[in-house]
Amino acid sequence: MPVAKPESSDSRVIAHVDMDCFYVQVEQRKQPQLRGLPTAVVQYNEWKGGALIAVSYEARKFGIKRSMRGEEAKEVCPQVQLVQVPVARGKADLSGYRNAGSEVVSILARRGRCERASIDEVYLDLTDAAEMMLADNPPQGMETIDEEALKSHILGLNNEDGSDVKENVRNWIHRHNADHRDKLLACGILIVAELRMQVLKETEFTCSAGIAHNKMLAKLASGMNKPAQQTVVPFSSVKGLLDTLPIRKMKQLGGKLGISLQMDMGVNTVGDLLQFPEEKLQERYGINTGTWLWNIARGISGEEVEGRLLPKSHGSGKTFPGPRALKTVPAVQHWLNQLCEELSERLCSDLDQNKRIAHTLTLHARAYKSSDSDSQKKFPSKSCPLRYGTAKIQEDAFNLFQAGLREYIGFYGGKTRGSHCRGWGITSLSVSASKIVPIPSGTCSIAKYFHGQSTSHFSSMQSSDNLNTEATLSLPSGSI
Repeated sequence: MPVAKPESSDSRVIAHVDMDCFYVQVEQRKQPQLRGLPTAVVQYNEWKGGALIAVSYEARKFGIKRSMRGEEAKEVCPQVQLVQVPVARGKADLSGYRNAGSEVVSILARRGRCERASIDEVYLDLTDAAEMMLADNPPQGMETIDEEALKSHILGLNNEDGSDVKENVRNWIHRHNADHRDKLLACGILIVAELRMQVLKETEFTCSAGIAHNKMLAKLASGMNKPAQQTVVPFSSVKGLLDTLPIRKMKQLGGKLGISLQMDMGVNTVGDLLQFPEEKLQERYGINTGTWLWNIARGISGEEVEGRLLPKSHGSGKTFPGPRALKTVPAVQHWLNQLCEELSERLCSDLDQNKRIAHTLTLHARAYKSSDSDSQKKFPSKSCPLRYGTAKIQEDAFNLFQAGLREYIGFYGGKTRGSHCRGWGITSLSVSASKIVPIPSGTCSIAKYFHGQSTSHFSSMQSSDNLNTEATLSLPSGSI
C-alpha cells in the first residue's frame, strides 16, 4: 500500500474526471437517434443476448443493471436499445472507445498535469492553474460566475434552510475570509466546470468530476453526483465524508484486506479505523499497510498525479466461460494468435505515434482442473522480453502458455487422447505488453534499434526470473 508523504498537503487541487456511461455515449454519438432512449451496450457474446457492459441513465430508471444479460434487459424494458460492441478477430474491439477517451484527455490536459487512469477516467493536478488564478483573478472578486460552476455540490454546505442552492455556492466561492485551501478549491470549481463544458462542446460527451485536495478524495467525490455534475470536498468536510463511508467503497479495500478489517477488526466504515492507533494497525497488517490505513482514515494521501497521457501498458484478452472453456492446445493457440495480433497492432501504433517501445510480454490465464484435489491452484502468469512482430509475439506467447500449463497441471499431469485433453480447461486468456518507454534519444533508426535488441532476446529470455526456462521447449508427447 502507498504511504503518504510527510508533507502530504492540503494545498493541492486534484480532480477526478469520470465519463458518464462512456460506452453508451460513444455509441450515441455515432447514432444520435439513440439519445434520450433507454440504451445498453452489450459485449460480444450471443448467449442470452450478450453481457451488458454499459447502461444509460434512462435504462437504469427501468431497473436495468450491468449484471444483466441482453435478454433480461429486454424483459425488464422491452424498448431498451441494445448496441453491440464492435467485433474484430472474434472478440470485442474497444479501439473506438479508447480513441474517444483520448479526445477527452487531450482537452483536460490543457489546464494541468493529467493522468489517464483508464478508458473513461482521468486525474488532473490543477494546483498550478488554481494558484495562478488566485494570483491574477481571484474568485472572490469575480462579478459573474459560470452557471455550470454554480451547480456544484459542495460537501458540508448547508442547503436545508430553503435558501437558493446556487446562491449558496456563489457565496462560498466569493468568501473573502476563506483559508488558502478553500480559495484554491474555489478556483478548482471554476476550472473544472470550464473543462467539462469544453469537453461537451468538442466531443459531445458529458462527464462528472470530484474536486478535492488529493486523488483518493477526488475519486470518492466524482461518483457522488452523476451524470454531468461535479462534487467538491473541502478539508473541513473530510471527516464527515469518511465517518460513514463503507470500507468496501474505498479503493483497495474491496478484497481480502477489506474482509479482514470487517471480520477481524470489526471495521465497517472508514471512520471506524480512527479507533485504532497506528502501531496497532502496523502490528496487524505490516508497517506500510498499517500506516496507509491510519492515513486514509484521516483523508490523507500523498499519491501524486503521475502526468501520464498514454497508457502504462497494452493488453488484449478474452474470457471463455462455462462450456466455452478451451480444452485443447490448438484451440488455445488459435485464440492466442488472435490476441497477439491485436496486441501487435496496438504496439505498432504506439511506436509510430508516440515513439515508445514495450520491453515485457506477459501471459495471464484462468483455468480449472475438474478431477484434481488441487483444482483451486491458480494458473501461473509468465513473462519474457518482448520481441516486435506479430509472428514473434505469437510464438513467445504460446511458449509462455506451454510453460504455465506444464506448471499448472504438473509435468505428467493431465493426459490427452489425440488433441483432446482430459481434466483441464482455460476460461480466460490475456496477453499484455508493459515497461513501455520512449525510444532513447540519439537512436539512428527504429529498424536499427530493434535489430540490436533482437539478437539478445532468447539469451535474456532464458535467464529471466519470471520465465520457466522450459517455456522455449515443446511439451512432451502426451503430456497434455
